[in-house]
Order: sequence, then structure tokens, then C-alpha cells
Amino acid sequence: MTPLAERLRPKNLEEYIGQKHLVGANAVLRRMLDSGRVSSFILWGPPGVGKTTLARIVANTLEVPFYTLSAVSAGVKDVREVIERGKSSRFFNAGGNPILFIDEIHRFSKSQQDSLLGAVENGTITLIGATTENPSFEVITPLLSRCQVYVLKPLDKEDLLELLDRALKTDATLKEKEITVEENEALLRFAGGDARKLLNIIDLVVSAEDGDRVIINNQTVTERLQENPLAYDKNGEMHYDIISAFIKSIRGSDPDAAIYWLARMIAGGEDPKFIARRLVISAAEDIGLANPNALLLANACFDTLQKIGFPEGRIPLAEATIYLATSPKSNSAYMAINEAIANVEETGNLPVPLHLRNAPTKLMKELGYGKDYKYAHDFQNNFVKQAYLPEEIADKKFWIPQNNAAEAKTVEWLKRMKNEE
Repeated sequence: MTPLAERLRPKNLEEYIGQKHLVGANAVLRRMLDSGRVSSFILWGPPGVGKTTLARIVANTLEVPFYTLSAVSAGVKDVREVIERGKSSRFFNAGGNPILFIDEIHRFSKSQQDSLLGAVENGTITLIGATTENPSFEVITPLLSRCQVYVLKPLDKEDLLELLDRALKTDATLKEKEITVEENEALLRFAGGDARKLLNIIDLVVSAEDGDRVIINNQTVTERLQENPLAYDKNGEMHYDIISAFIKSIRGSDPDAAIYWLARMIAGGEDPKFIARRLVISAAEDIGLANPNALLLANACFDTLQKIGFPEGRIPLAEATIYLATSPKSNSAYMAINEAIANVEETGNLPVPLHLRNAPTKLMKELGYGKDYKYAHDFQNNFVKQAYLPEEIADKKFWIPQNNAAEAKTVEWLKRMKNEE
């Protein structure tokens, strides 16, 4: 029998639940569909929030050919074959671009993503990608620049209850039974904002009953899921909320909370490399110069994880998590680069001072390139005062050291050098 989630898959925007910021009245995707012209885009969000369904609705609404590829199994040859089919499509010749939907596009290699560039740019196909990973890290820049990125959110309680109500009222199979929902707290908790999980749980609970009368309450849902631990997809459960809690617990120096959220991610089937990557970011952003060894340890954790895999990989993840959570904290490097980038955007391309410029040719030397540059190693303590910033921002301070032992020591060294020089 076809699963309930597939039987209830929406065929148009009127049946689509959730993502009002994208498909609601006057929302961006709604306006594009109403205009009949859709540009290439990438849908980024957790599992079960309607990425594939939305792509199919776009194709159905525009009445154009719809090709699908899974990045797990497709290669460059498959991509090129679809592009060739798109070129010969009568819909394309009539002005409606065929849609190529690539699920899990973050799994495509650089060469596979490169093979899409020409067809996307010249309009042979309209690309719709779906990913659970941040496209900024997983999609090559040239392809990302040719696509809009739309973020899909986990379904909220009202969305899930609307979906539950629709399933009970419209699905032919469920209507054959007398189903009573006495409680929904466990149902919503285990669904975790995932529409597919919710429908799979309903399917599981209903199919487990022999008679036509089915009662759904917290006890029955919990019992059925314990009996069938693989009945719903744990990958990415509360993905965004839990990783946020994890990082904020590290930032807040609470090792117990940090290790708890780590355990939640491991039990939920989260990609260990995703966790390790976030530990590296946290080490640089939140611990930073207060303990530079944190970044070394986080990188060592990432390398070790790739070498030993799971389940042993949980141990270096735990070690790095506790180390980062108990380290002194400083975001001075994070704040400094943000301030510097903001200044660059405000002041533009300020000229490099002449004495700091490279002078590989005679003409450059005659123009004053490199003149009066002081080589630090020729001076006491390998330190010498001279201007290193453009004249327009000569007194600008970007790095503001924070109150911790490591940075205090650095500040004292700089003061001592400047005074001794």
C-alpha cells in the first residue's frame, strides 16, 4: 500500500501546508508562479518540510517537463542526458523551461555541479535544488550566484495539526476507520516539525490496530514508536534548534548542557562531520584568542573523526565539546574581522601606502614603491613602529582585546614593544 505521506502529497499550492513566507499571499514563490516565470532556486531546510513537493507543484503549475535526479546516485553523465532532453523539449521551444529537480544537491561533487552551469545560465533548464545542508558551504559559488536560496522552516504546531486534520478527513484509507485523537502532544513531539514523520507515525499507529476503531493518544504513540524505532526518520530531528542549543551551551560554558545536546544529535542520527564542523567554527568564533589551542583541538577532532568513523568517533566529539565548553571565551577575532569587512565596504579600495608596496621592477622603485619601508627583523625585538594602514584610516582600531589571560598577555607585549622601540 502506498504510504500515507505519498497519498497526501499536495498537488497545488492550495493543498500545500506551511512555508507561508514563501508561498503565502504576495510571497516570493507565489508571485513567481502567478507571473508564469520561475528562475532557478535552491530550497534549504530540514527533512519533511515540503522541498520535493514544492518543486513538483512549481512544475505542475507551469505545465513544463519535470526531471528529477538524486545526487546520491546520479553522475555527470546523467546530468548531461537530462540537459540534452531539455534542449529538445517542445515546452522549452515554446518558452517554458523544463525543470530539473536535484534532491540532496549538497552531495554533488564540484565537477557535477560545474556540469550544470551552462544550462542554468542560458536557460536550457530551470534548476531547483533541495538540500538539508547550508548551501554556502556545500554548493559551488558560480552555481550559487545563478540561483536564489529559499529557506524552508520546520512545520509549527498549527501546521502539523492542520495536516493531521486533513489526513483524517480526506484520506480514503483512514476514513474507513473510526479514528479518535484523544491527545496529540506525543504525536507533535515525535514529529519534530517534520510532515513526513507525522504522517508516518499516524500510518504506524493505525496499521498496528486490528479493528476499525483506533484511539491515538500519548501512550499509544510512544508505545508504537518504541516497538518500531525505525518507523520514522531520525536524521535531522530538530536539526536547527538542537545545533543552536549545542553551540550556545558551549558559548555559555556549560559542559553538561553541551554534552547533552551532543548526545541528542548523535541519537538523532546527525552527520558527525556536521557536528565536527560546527565545533571548529565555535573554537574560532567563541573561544578564539582566549585559548588558541581550542582551534587546534577542534581540527584534530575533525581529522580523528574522519579516520576512525563511528561509533568511536563520539569520543573525540565529546572530548572537544567539553574542552571548548570549559575554555575561557573571547570573540575578539570574530568581532575584528566583522568590523574590518564593514569598514572595507564603507571606505572602498583605499590605496596601499607606498612604503608597503612590492617593487619588483625599476619603474616601480622610481615611483617610490617600497621606499622607506622598515624591515622589522632589522630592529630590536623584531619590532618597529611604522604605518601599516591606509592614511585615511590610520588611527582605526579593529581588534579590541577582551578580558582574559591570553589576550592580556598579548596586549602587555605590544605595549612593551612600542615603549621599548
